Amino acid sequence: MLANHFQNGIETARLVWSQIPNSDESQLLDDAVGLIKKNDGGGVESLDYEVIENFAYREEQAQRGKLYVSYLLVVKWFFALLIGICTGLAAVFINIAVENFAGWKFSATFDIIQKSYIAGFVVYVLFNLALVYSSVYIITQFAPAAAGSGIPEIKGYLNGVDTPGILLFRTLVGKIFGSIGSVGGGLALGKEGPLVHTGACIASLLGQGGSTKYHINSRWFQVFRSDRDRRDLVTCGCAAGVAAAFRAPVGGVLFALEEVTSWWRSQLMWRVFFTSAVVAVVVRAAMGWCKSGKCGHFGSGGFIIWDISEYLFSSFPFLTDFGFSGQEDYSFAELFPMAIIGVIGGLLGALFNQLTLYITTWRRNHLHMKGNKVKIIEACLVSILTSVISFGLPLLRKCTPCPESDPASGIECPRPPGMYGNYVNFYCSKDNEYNDLATIFFNTQDDAIRNLFSAKTINEYSSQSLLTFLVMFYALAVVTFGTAVPAGQFVPGIMIGSTYGRLVGMFVVKYYRKLNIEEGTYALLGAASFLGGSMRMTVSLCVIMVEISNNLKFLPLIMLVLLISKAVGDAFNEGIYEEQAQLRGIPLLESRPKYEMRNMTAKEACGSGRVVSFPRVVKVSDVVSILRSNKHNGFPVIDHTRSGEPLVIGLVLRSHLLVILQSKVDFQHSPLPSDSRGGARSIRHDSGEFAKPVSSKGICIEDIHLSSDDLEMYIDLAPFLNPSPYIVPEDMSLTKVYNLFRQLGLRHLFVVPRPSRVLGLITRKDLLIEDNKNVNTLELQSTSVRIGHQYKRLTTRNTEVERPLLNGLLENQIPD
Repeated sequence: MLANHFQNGIETARLVWSQIPNSDESQLLDDAVGLIKKNDGGGVESLDYEVIENFAYREEQAQRGKLYVSYLLVVKWFFALLIGICTGLAAVFINIAVENFAGWKFSATFDIIQKSYIAGFVVYVLFNLALVYSSVYIITQFAPAAAGSGIPEIKGYLNGVDTPGILLFRTLVGKIFGSIGSVGGGLALGKEGPLVHTGACIASLLGQGGSTKYHINSRWFQVFRSDRDRRDLVTCGCAAGVAAAFRAPVGGVLFALEEVTSWWRSQLMWRVFFTSAVVAVVVRAAMGWCKSGKCGHFGSGGFIIWDISEYLFSSFPFLTDFGFSGQEDYSFAELFPMAIIGVIGGLLGALFNQLTLYITTWRRNHLHMKGNKVKIIEACLVSILTSVISFGLPLLRKCTPCPESDPASGIECPRPPGMYGNYVNFYCSKDNEYNDLATIFFNTQDDAIRNLFSAKTINEYSSQSLLTFLVMFYALAVVTFGTAVPAGQFVPGIMIGSTYGRLVGMFVVKYYRKLNIEEGTYALLGAASFLGGSMRMTVSLCVIMVEISNNLKFLPLIMLVLLISKAVGDAFNEGIYEEQAQLRGIPLLESRPKYEMRNMTAKEACGSGRVVSFPRVVKVSDVVSILRSNKHNGFPVIDHTRSGEPLVIGLVLRSHLLVILQSKVDFQHSPLPSDSRGGARSIRHDSGEFAKPVSSKGICIEDIHLSSDDLEMYIDLAPFLNPSPYIVPEDMSLTKVYNLFRQLGLRHLFVVPRPSRVLGLITRKDLLIEDNKNVNTLELQSTSVRIGHQYKRLTTRNTEVERPLLNGLLENQIPD
């Protein structure tokens, strides 16, 4: 019988191995770590955030009245509401699932460990391995774009770069269930970064009406089809993800403003703020519902609620009788060790970025090139390594007697098996003892951080245990980052920072010997310093840390350590999101242009490449030939004046040309412009037809089939081009071009020779439409006396060259 069981086990193992996808069988968009293969322009495509003001767009704008504009405004706010509700519900589902999986795992492990240590170890390892295997299998087989945190890809999207597959429905599903498996499996990563990607996916799917591939769509929601409108929705989704992860609505708004977006306006801020507020309400309502015990093992954990004062005094009310009311103040002498925490955070954060960059590069070039089986094996090995370390290291530490506490406090030492909180009894010989290292390892990361942040729990952790955990968890975080699972860096960074912060706090308490110094305060500052040294965020991170600690008095201290850690980290390398975006081949335009651009001009940046252009009336065969011979996405359209001089009349996009070729309704037999034969014709397309589907390539030239008769016909491009593209002179500095390109969210920018004449000059007063008439009247009255003889001479001659000079003379009388 034993032999039969053994044979059945071998057959089961073979069956499971055969189900693992092979690299040759996989037809995926991308590899599992989200690395973009560079082919034909890097595998990414720019987005058209600029408004294409062609004839179709202008006709639609002319037909839209104030009622329709009001309707669009209401719809935008309604979408902001839906994004907040859906993102909040997704965060609730992920947190409840992670907390319950962790609860079942710890309960089963502690029940079995009382009878057999080996059996408990095996159950613990297999439980984690099953969860991690489910996560990596979902990613490699179903949603490869869901690997990693997703923040570099979303940052690239909002910067104007579309990475294939990052906002699809299957990416959303893979992100949610993959995060549950990887975080519930005990890996050294978090779910906060993936929640940002989850919110962005939800916003994008709502904006396009759902998923057409899986037949989950509604025409009622297909209102916003342009990349510009989708960008605003994705921005709301990013803020909602942060607000749901940390229950920090203001921090979510500032995170979207500081870290992921490249373009901002006040109307968008209001909607983003509203979305984050909705998320906070949804999460709060869910937590209130779970307090009744309907969520299984979900209790005080989850949602990163580290209310230090509330947690401390609800658990230890007897501390108020001894004068412990939380660290209300700090002395000037404490600023030095706090500055040291900032320096440590900058150094460790920069080292973390560099190590993860090296390891991820090695994975991409050597390990992950071997296929999906290797990725699955790698993630499983990392899971086993993490389980062995977390289960074996606590055995090296001796158990500590429980401190005396008030029975009315509600805190137990040790905690019963499977319960979360302080004082975990892990294989201790006596019932009234606990293992301080197991207290960190055998908790969810949220609860472990809450323990490290808790104030007045002096002597709960020894310095040896904290140092051991710091070294091991730091190494595990570096190794785990880059595996083919959804992985965030927020919580691992907070774990690392709070550990060395509490270590520094222990030394400060011993040195100063003052009662009001708390180790938990230094743990909070350590967490902020490591995140600042790794992610290089300042304002948003400061607000997030204040919101999750629920103590505004820590604000100056958090600002101090963030400034120091960011300055130290910037001296070595860039932030982790920027480095990972560069590694994935995402061409981000950073907020600051490169130093070398100061000595370059726009003409030099263009290079010597020949510009591919179209005439106004072009033959269909020529369009097909040009689209097949290059990968350009924008083409200048050239017309000729009566004197034969070439004149640029606009810019036509590749996507628009493909729509025209596919529809064939705009073909004509004559090579002459259509409006020269009897007036302008009506537009047969609306602007929605030219919108590219989200996260896809849209129409390809290979998908269009034209007959020989079609190829001999012509197209008048005038109704479809953008007649007012942005133009810069050839000698403009490249720094100025860079700032213009990035701040306006452009995709194409024309470089032209220095203009020979000026038609006018626009200043601030010309843009104040309501007061324009009054300003002009006052201007003429005030200048008629001062420059009367010049005004009379110039108006008499009235030449085109001297009219701008007149405008300039009049302009100088009123400041811009």
